Amino acid sequence: QVQLVESGGGLVQAGGSLRLSCSYSGSIISIYALGWYRQAPGKQRELVVELFSGGNVTNYGHSSEGRFTISRDNAKKMVYLQMNSLRPEDTALYICNARISTGSGSAWGQGTQVTVSS
Repeated sequence: QVQLVESGGGLVQAGGSLRLSCSYSGSIISIYALGWYRQAPGKQRELVVELFSGGNVTNYGHSSEGRFTISRDNAKKMVYLQMNSLRPEDTALYICNARISTGSGSAWGQGTQVTVSS
């Protein structure tokens, strides 16, 4: 099993920046991708960005490329989401995700709330 714990959410003004962190633990060897999703009230969960291990392949959601950056620190077992030029429509619960090669195929954190004021 893989456990994910997010931190770093909060309230920020439009145009501002925020960095989210996600620590991962457990069966790390089974992880082949780490990423971030978000879910706003009344909306479906959507991909923000994900990073595949080894090949440096990065997939971006339609609204995040150019403003959001994902990075990973294997030594610290952390994955980060740097968010710049935030907009009110970025307000959502941001959830850390791991694609794993065992069990259900995916692990999720509890999420951290990001609120962008206009």
